[in-house]
Amino acid sequence: MTSRSAADEPAESSQCGKGPFRTAIVPAAGLGTRFLPATKTVPKELLPVVDTPGIELVAGEAAEAGARRLVIITNEGKDGVVAHFRSDPDLEATLAERGKKDLLAKVRRAPELIDVEAVVQPSPHGLGHAIGCAEPALADDEGAVAVLLPDDLVLPTGVLAQMAAVRSEYGGSVLCAFEVPEDQVSSYGVFSVESAGEAGDDVLRVTGMVEKPAPEDAPSTLAAAGRYILDRAVFDALRRIEPGAGGELQLTDAIALLIDEGHPVHVVVHRGRRHDLGNPGGYVRAAVDFALESDEYGAELRSWLLEHLGVPQDTARA
Repeated sequence: MTSRSAADEPAESSQCGKGPFRTAIVPAAGLGTRFLPATKTVPKELLPVVDTPGIELVAGEAAEAGARRLVIITNEGKDGVVAHFRSDPDLEATLAERGKKDLLAKVRRAPELIDVEAVVQPSPHGLGHAIGCAEPALADDEGAVAVLLPDDLVLPTGVLAQMAAVRSEYGGSVLCAFEVPEDQVSSYGVFSVESAGEAGDDVLRVTGMVEKPAPEDAPSTLAAAGRYILDRAVFDALRRIEPGAGGELQLTDAIALLIDEGHPVHVVVHRGRRHDLGNPGGYVRAAVDFALESDEYGAELRSWLLEHLGVPQDTARA
C-alpha cells in the first residue's frame, strides 16, 4: 500500500465552504460487544459480508465517491483493521503460483482501493470525539471531510457523490437520511427539516437534530444514515460543545451548534436499502442481500431459501 501524507496531495478549492473532500474518516474503535464471542479476537469491521469485510465495502464506497485517503479511527487493540489494507506478498505469490487468479484479484483489491492510515482514539468518548481525533491528520487546505460509519451499509452505493453535488450547490455540511417507521425513531438521530426550494423532496434543509427522541417528540421520521460530508467548521464546533452522558461528545450536538450559528446543513434522502452491520440481525440480512445478488451464490441461495420457506419455485417466479 502506497503511503503519502495529506500535504503531498494537490490543493483543491474549498472557497465558500463548497469544495470537494479527499479524506474519508471511518470511526472503528468500538469493541463490537454485540458480536461477542466472535469479536473477542476478530474486529467487528473485518467480519465478512459473504466474502468481503464490511470495512472493505465502506472503503470501496469512499473511493468510488472520490476519496483518496481513508483515515480509520481505531484503538490499540485493533491493528488488524488497517492490516487488511496492506499487501501480503507471500499470499499473493502462493495464489499466483496455483493459478487462482480470481482469489488473487480479491486479495489485491483492498490494498489498491485507497491509501489507508490509522489514528488512535486513546479512550472512547463518543462519535464526536472519535471524529475530532482525525483533525491533525488533515491538510490545511482540506475544507471538508467525509465520514462513513462502518455499521451502516447503504445500498446502492453512490449517495456520497449525490451529497458532494449538494455541497457544491449549497455549501456547508450534507448528511444522509432515510425514512424509518415512527415506532423506531428512538433508535436514531432524527432530523427536523424544511424545503430547500427547487431541490425536490430528496434534498432538504436541516433546521435541527434530535438524538434518539421519543416517538411523540420526534420532529420527523428522517433518521441519520451514517454518511456525512462535514465542513471543516465541525472540528471547531466539536471543541465547543459540552460532553453528554458518560462524558461523550456527540456529533449531533456539534451539527446542531453549527445550525444554530447559521451554518448551512442539508440532507439527501436515501431511497434505497440500508443494513445495520452493528447487530447480528442486520448483519445476517446484509449477507443474504449480498449473496442473492452474487453471480456465484445467488441462484443456489435463492432456491434454497424458497425451499426452506416452503414457497413453490413457480409461485416465486410469478
